[in-house]
Amino acid sequence: MTAKRTADTGTSPAATTPAASSADHGSAAASSAASPATASAEHPVALPERLREFLAGDPLADVSGSGAPVEVRAPFSGELLGTFAGCTADDVAVRARAARIAGRAWADRPVRERAAVVLRLHTLIRSHEELVLDVIQAENGKARLHAYDEVLDAYNVCRYTGVTASRVLRARSRRGAIPGLTTTRIDRSALGVVGFISPWNYPLSLGATDLLAALVAGNAVVHKPDSATPLSSVLVRRLAIRAGLPADVWQLVPGEVAEVGESLLDHVDGLSFTGSTRAGRGIAAEAAARLLPTVLELGGKNPMIVCADADIDAAVAGAVRGSFSSSGQLCLSMERIYVVRPLYEEFCTRFAAATRALTLGAAFDHSAEVGTLSSAAQLDRVQEHIDDAVAAGARVLAGGRARPDLGPFFFEPTVLVDVPESAQLCREETFGPVVAVSAVDSEDEAVLAANDTPYGLNASVFSGSRRHGMAVARRLEAGMVNVDEAFAAAWGSIDAPSGGWKDSGLGHRHGPEGLLQFTRTRTIAHQALVPLAPGGRLSPARFQQVMTGALDVMRALRMG
Repeated sequence: MTAKRTADTGTSPAATTPAASSADHGSAAASSAASPATASAEHPVALPERLREFLAGDPLADVSGSGAPVEVRAPFSGELLGTFAGCTADDVAVRARAARIAGRAWADRPVRERAAVVLRLHTLIRSHEELVLDVIQAENGKARLHAYDEVLDAYNVCRYTGVTASRVLRARSRRGAIPGLTTTRIDRSALGVVGFISPWNYPLSLGATDLLAALVAGNAVVHKPDSATPLSSVLVRRLAIRAGLPADVWQLVPGEVAEVGESLLDHVDGLSFTGSTRAGRGIAAEAAARLLPTVLELGGKNPMIVCADADIDAAVAGAVRGSFSSSGQLCLSMERIYVVRPLYEEFCTRFAAATRALTLGAAFDHSAEVGTLSSAAQLDRVQEHIDDAVAAGARVLAGGRARPDLGPFFFEPTVLVDVPESAQLCREETFGPVVAVSAVDSEDEAVLAANDTPYGLNASVFSGSRRHGMAVARRLEAGMVNVDEAFAAAWGSIDAPSGGWKDSGLGHRHGPEGLLQFTRTRTIAHQALVPLAPGGRLSPARFQQVMTGALDVMRALRMG
């Protein structure tokens, strides 16, 4: 997430809107006042003009199938953004066939040509940056700064994939069976058609640009974005087609999971799924029965450790970012914070104050620091976890209340302490703007508590010493660990793989691994002069003697 921010180009609305493609709650007691507001349910924020023009072009026609109608509504206010017919199993079959046919020609194109498409896509996203931000906010409800996190990720993915694909995917020589006589090379071919099932919480990062690595690796894609948030995928797909991607190579099939997901497994050669651990286990079992290569990013209960030598200012700022970005609806969010006892009281006081100071509201600009939850289901889960914790003895230091005066799903950023181990909040993923802070007597205790979970996705360590922080980080059971940062450092290091340990998933995004996992490896070896077998003047006994001696020499020379 390190790309430079760019401004809107200021071109006319017609130029900035891509052309049509061819193709119920109680509330826990809170010890704080309500967060400042930027909008109210009685006076909902108006959709920006460029967004209204985009919606007027019927973008949902790009995803419509033959199933029951599906409404897409804005979480800020509940306003209807559009309606489309959900896809069915028959629709998936038809679009998968089209993808497979188009994918053959796409795979035959040189890697550099496929990579050039995503580099041009980078430029097109930049020129439509403000519209992309509008669309993310409209269908997801996050604050604009957190929507921009997704745009940063898109720039990172486009640049890295476009620049490195040719090098990562090229054929390579390897040492042969007998040096000088055996010439061995490995090459890679695309899997064919890859299915993507993506979630609602990051509709651009996880629903559109996440699949670019599979495309550049030569695959076609059949993509099921979440039915609540298809617009970001539609917009970026249109831009990708403008950048040179054949339209049939990227198929969109939103619809009911039970129908579309099952059908998808029948028609693809590999699968990527982002979502809950429970759903991921079911998908993994189905994929295993078909021997499909599978990538899974699943749940998390991410910990943050504040060491005795930590800078309190940095730790508080990191805790705010890590706990409340995208209203906590981030798979990398901090949901548990462990603070060594000498710093605990000061940290809690300052963290609660910083949380209460956050501006909560609906705005298509940067005036709101925290947006809304995305659905009634998320709001209910957040309220349930807080009520359960408070009933068990937890105290609310900040937040703790729903805010229906702002919109149907708004909830204040919330900090709790004294949360007992038996509470749901301690063990289950909340996926909302809620974090539990606990005191520990030592860093050893903090590490044990942080690792005491079936999950292992992301973690964070704050220390005044880089060396000390890195040492603590190496003890944490997580696929990504950030030192003196919450999540952006590891996630934004695009050349390094990101993925989960334990129940948090299989496989990786980013890095060379993110490209290679969508390919098959082929080893081709040529044998010269003599076969690797007895024959001619080499009797079986002589062949055994010669080969044992040759391999002994290779070991002595430390030849791998």
